[in-house]
Amino acid sequence: MLNNAILFLLQAVLSILTFAFLLRFYLQLTKAPFQNQLAQLIVTVTNFAVKPLRRVLPSIGKIDLSTLVLAYLTQLVLSICSLWLKGFPILIAGHTVWVVIFGVALIGIVSISLSIFLYAVLIQAILSWVNPHTPIAPVLNSLTYPVLRIFRKYIPPAGSFDLSPLAFIITAQLLLTTILIPLENNLLSTL
Repeated sequence: MLNNAILFLLQAVLSILTFAFLLRFYLQLTKAPFQNQLAQLIVTVTNFAVKPLRRVLPSIGKIDLSTLVLAYLTQLVLSICSLWLKGFPILIAGHTVWVVIFGVALIGIVSISLSIFLYAVLIQAILSWVNPHTPIAPVLNSLTYPVLRIFRKYIPPAGSFDLSPLAFIITAQLLLTTILIPLENNLLSTL
């Protein structure tokens, strides 16, 4: 029972931390404005690890490798600790187990990345109806524009309604439920 509580806390903390690292990565990649409270919160929460790693691992152009590597390492630690707390003998397992663990961590990064954009599009759509001039709107616009631009090429507006957020939400959910989650389950079933 104590293992379950520790596992829950570990999953909650490391998932939130991975989310924060990836959100910072995508905010920097899309050149979102950092003058609002959400962006400042993400920077404050992640600076403890990003600043020291940037000294060792510099950015390559627009790509901030330190935040991306930290997100992956956080998912990797989560995968290893989850298996260990569930009683899996990681230390005596073979090499194929480590390939599976690295794969599960990578799938976790892709899933959380997709979730970031999914939530951003959903929040942006809701705020556009309720309060389109909220202080977080520029951040959401910067974050979602590259993704929604792809959908806007193929889906014209229906009158004054932009249907691209709905198409993205459906596509993202479809990718999560038909590809990423089954792939992760298949990898974990090989252990």
